[in-house]
Amino acid sequence: MTEQEAQATAAALDRDLADTAPADVIAAATRAVAPGRLAVVSSFGAETAALLKLVAEVDRALPVLFLDTGWLFPETLAYRDALASLFDLTDIRVYTPSTCALAERDPDSDLWSRDPDACCHIRKVVPLTEALRPFDAWINGRKRYHGHQRQRLPLVESDGERLKFNPLAHSSRQDIERIFAAHVLPRHPLEAHGFSSIGCMPCTSRTLPGEDPRTGRWRGRGKTECGIHVRSETRGSGTSADNNETRAETIRASAHQPTG
Repeated sequence: MTEQEAQATAAALDRDLADTAPADVIAAATRAVAPGRLAVVSSFGAETAALLKLVAEVDRALPVLFLDTGWLFPETLAYRDALASLFDLTDIRVYTPSTCALAERDPDSDLWSRDPDACCHIRKVVPLTEALRPFDAWINGRKRYHGHQRQRLPLVESDGERLKFNPLAHSSRQDIERIFAAHVLPRHPLEAHGFSSIGCMPCTSRTLPGEDPRTGRWRGRGKTECGIHVRSETRGSGTSADNNETRAETIRASAHQPTG
């Protein structure tokens, strides 16, 4: 669909799904595009199990796109493996940044400290842009109560020519806790150590009582988003070096070997 068609479709779906439960929003996403054209994007961070439990109930074969930036906590990689097995997710696709881009722009692995936006761009934004090319819509786990730029998050929005579904947008912290409790879902191991939003190791810190969940991300840098949730035409696809050799690996739960 064109960008204008995506905007109109997203607005109509957002109105129609206004009072719909998260699982029903996911089900609506599967009907909104052709088979094989919908993906889930997950960081396997805190609260991820709530979204993936709902996804698995609707269609456990939906592709789950995971960005392994090279800076993730070992606990996150282990949590990914555990949830893949628990929910029998059959199509987890792991994307890593271009080795050429890393060699050219981050040869000393210190770009995160010098220019966190550029680091996020080559390690997350460009790989996701490439990963989403086969898809017409994607699902993610953002929520309004995370604050900052997410406070007015719709259930459905457009992302360039794609549809973007935020089934947990209207969910409260208490709603998420109820999903965890009802299904006895495992927590990300780092939550027990004070981390409420978990990304890359150098740019993730513990949050204090009363802080928004994402305050611990890029603390003190005036930054609360990595860039993957900006509009696709703004996100762009980077330079040829950024794109070269972006690597993908498919993990299937039936033949899953833990890593990290």
